[in-house]
Amino acid sequence: MAPLFQALLGSLLLVLPVLPHYVHASEWKKVGYNAAVRGGARSDDKLHVVARNHRPRFAIGPWKHAHATFYEGGSGTFGGACGYEDVVKEGYGLDTAALSNALFNDGQACGSCYEIKCVDSPQWCKPGQQSLIVTATNNCPPNNQQSADNGGWCNPPREHFDIAKPSFSKIAEYKAGIVPVMYRRVPCQKQGGIKFTITGNPYFNQVLVWNVAGAGDVTSVEVKGRKNLKWTPMKRLWGQKWVTDQKMVGESLTFRVKTSDRRSSTSWHVVPSNWQFGQTFQGKNFF
Repeated sequence: MAPLFQALLGSLLLVLPVLPHYVHASEWKKVGYNAAVRGGARSDDKLHVVARNHRPRFAIGPWKHAHATFYEGGSGTFGGACGYEDVVKEGYGLDTAALSNALFNDGQACGSCYEIKCVDSPQWCKPGQQSLIVTATNNCPPNNQQSADNGGWCNPPREHFDIAKPSFSKIAEYKAGIVPVMYRRVPCQKQGGIKFTITGNPYFNQVLVWNVAGAGDVTSVEVKGRKNLKWTPMKRLWGQKWVTDQKMVGESLTFRVKTSDRRSSTSWHVVPSNWQFGQTFQGKNFF
């Protein structure tokens, strides 16, 4: 019995170095099974193992000082500079804010989430008010015709939140106009997976990436087809709209999304080959 056990152990030790260190049994089973039910595994499907992401989940940031105002609008306009079509239908609700350029970061901050508290203004802060969680969905541009402390609230280098009017009233009185606040980055809580809405045309493909959990803000997007399209970095058009002129039509598509905390999520073949412009597809989120 002992010689047999030693032989089996030796065989196992020879096989183990061949296995990728990142392969997790549940992921291998899931990917392998999904590839099979989609119409048969290909030779490269064997490599379609999603690596376990060992980076820690997005952590709450430190409290910082800023100011907040409010602006008028509706669900179809509160997401303009980020490319969101309707913040209510897309799950953000009206608890949204337009960020000054110091926070907006040329659109990279779109989708990030913040906890905001009205402070140091007992006349205008709502008594016993709870903190407000908002998502960055718009940009508050500078007003160079006014000074930063008298109307140019979003002028650089001010960190400022122009909150959607229905939400501003949760923390302060409208009559205040502007109030001092404390804010911090918080993880975004979402239902379901990352959404990919494909628009444009065969020569200019646009993908709106939304409903992103965790850090919420997308720093890079890559797309890959099942047939001819190799891994292709997409370019930020504005906000969270990403584009490429590579041929996507007729391909079953995979998207890889990276956020500011350097975590990535790969959604394998979430778009079937017969997709149409204007459709939305759901992928894997950051949970």
